[in-house]
Amino acid sequence: PGRAAGGRTGRWSAYALAACLAAAAAFGGVAVWQNQVAENARQEADRAQRQNEQLAQVLSAPDARTSSGELTGGARGTVVVSQQQNRAVFLASGMAPPPSGKVYQIWFNDEGTMRSAGLMDPKASDDAVLLDGPVDRATGMGITVEPAGGSAEPTSDPVALMDFPTV
Repeated sequence: PGRAAGGRTGRWSAYALAACLAAAAAFGGVAVWQNQVAENARQEADRAQRQNEQLAQVLSAPDARTSSGELTGGARGTVVVSQQQNRAVFLASGMAPPPSGKVYQIWFNDEGTMRSAGLMDPKASDDAVLLDGPVDRATGMGITVEPAGGSAEPTSDPVALMDFPTV
């Protein structure tokens, strides 16, 4: 009789040990996952901070020039260009959201050739966008409605065209 009880105790101990090991593995997996989520959040925060610093550099540049205008649907747009920084910022106010599955894409107008300058946040009606890339010879910018993720070249008529301010 003592052996049977000892055998059961041994089996229960083995089950308890297995359950503890499974719980420890699960908690370890959760800890690794949480660490990855935290690292991704830190990287995103660092990226946003760098972008905000670059945006502020353009807006506060001593040679910053602005041009504003009405956009479609009663929205307003302002473009700020710094030749010294060779960068531009587009500020939008009151933009209607793009159609579902679409995004607003900004383009540099390089003497009639359109060069991608980035995407606007499809959820923001007010947005500040540091245009992606140098201003170089661009004389203005345009905005088109593109598939989510953007396009290599414009696929729709512009919803807005703005000239860059002159010096």
